[in-house]
Amino acid sequence: MDIELIRNYCLSKLGAEESFPFDFKTLVIKVGNKMFSLFSIENFSGINLKCNPEKSIELRESYSGIVPAFHMNKKHWITVKVNEDVESILVFKLIDDSYSLVFNSLPKKIRDDITS
Repeated sequence: MDIELIRNYCLSKLGAEESFPFDFKTLVIKVGNKMFSLFSIENFSGINLKCNPEKSIELRESYSGIVPAFHMNKKHWITVKVNEDVESILVFKLIDDSYSLVFNSLPKKIRDDITS
């Protein structure tokens, strides 16, 4: 998968914003100032996404290209290796799920501000 396709898809989400809070090579995409996606723009091979803990176990057992996220809470974050056995449609679904998990955890006022 192409890095620009992933970046543009993440940024198409309502209220999504990009930044480089850690360094100049790790792109972080947030909603309501909370991360839902991050990946290296220097060596793009995968994307870190928030994931339901039970679902992440199931995904890791089913795909060699889905692993616990490096430098993240491994219970709540996964790394999806984009050039392995994970179909593009699933990558986009996992981005949607990550965005939804983060968006739905935001306070109602912030959610309302984003959707209005």
